[in-house]
Amino acid sequence: MRAAVKLLPKTPHRVLHGHPWVFANEVESVEGTYSPGDIVEVRSARGDFLGLGYINPRSAILVRILSREDREIDRGFFRDRLEQAIELRRSAFGTRDLRDSEAGFRLVFSEADFLPGLIVDMFAGYVSFQTLTLGIDRWKDCLVENLRELLSPKGIYERNDAPIRELEGLGQQAGYIGQAFDPLVEMDEYGVRVLVDIQKGQKTGYFLDQGENRLELRRFVTGKEVLDAFSYSGGFGLSAARGGARKVVCVDQSQAALDLARASAERNGFSEKFVWRCANAFDVLREYERDGASFDVVVLDPPAFARSRRTVEKALAGYKEINLRAMKVLRDGGFLCTSSCSQHVLPEEFDAMLLDAARDAGKSLRVLEKRGQRADHPVLAGVPETEYLKCRICQVQAVS
Repeated sequence: MRAAVKLLPKTPHRVLHGHPWVFANEVESVEGTYSPGDIVEVRSARGDFLGLGYINPRSAILVRILSREDREIDRGFFRDRLEQAIELRRSAFGTRDLRDSEAGFRLVFSEADFLPGLIVDMFAGYVSFQTLTLGIDRWKDCLVENLRELLSPKGIYERNDAPIRELEGLGQQAGYIGQAFDPLVEMDEYGVRVLVDIQKGQKTGYFLDQGENRLELRRFVTGKEVLDAFSYSGGFGLSAARGGARKVVCVDQSQAALDLARASAERNGFSEKFVWRCANAFDVLREYERDGASFDVVVLDPPAFARSRRTVEKALAGYKEINLRAMKVLRDGGFLCTSSCSQHVLPEEFDAMLLDAARDAGKSLRVLEKRGQRADHPVLAGVPETEYLKCRICQVQAVS
């Protein structure tokens, strides 16, 4: 018998409208016995069945919903879920054989693919995955077996070295699942050869969500000087070089990331176009403003500044500073490609910040494109947490 989680009465529970999370403070009682990570039933205050999910009393999110059907949660269930996720990517990218593709894809995007806590990326046939919650981690072996059967990947690497696992009572670990391979994988991103460090890179190795935004940037860079701030392993800068940029300055405080970007630039024959600066991007933007340096295009792709709603105000101040400085070092009529991956910063808050920064910089801002994450990071309607990436391409001019 499964334990049953009964919701509080007279409460507007989001889970009733499709959201997959049940918070501990929404629960009236838990009937029956369970161990952390077990599958439990979620029931309304009247006792109506709402779904099945895994429970973890150590987490503020007590239950994460896996299924709205009363069905067996077993190996077959996870195979079905993985097949659905993989088929969506095949349809979205017109690629039937993902294993033999040289491109990179996010195959599973956690709640958006109805597998809370699971991230699976594939880079040129190699799989890098994370099981970030206790409930999904208990099914890790089953998930790996299913991925092998469905994809026949060239290799599998576990990137469970994310600190967020500790909130679920899980330790950090990373390593090969099965046979070892060279973790420095070369993939193709819209005609750019990109080196991905599956073993030591950020998250699973590379940020695939910005792929189409990097491609779109090429429309604005031909013959231009580009500043790629917070460049990480050079995704935007490399795409700009492919798009015909005359010069690209990449700034990041990680020398390892810049070394990877430099190696990718060499693979593409772009080395002569690049300048590499290992420094804090905030400091560099202030320096360029002070020294009167200028660029035709500035790209801002910083890490998440807001880790919770409580930190949004401080995060917006940080976003405003870098965007204001970027506008001041842009030549008149230049282009700003600016992003936020902070899910807690709402799109309207990000846009209001940009307008505020433009006013303080004495600039006129024309927003040419409002963009988000690529299709392999789908947004689940009614679950705003899955729509996290905001990317804006703007033209910046002096106020006249």
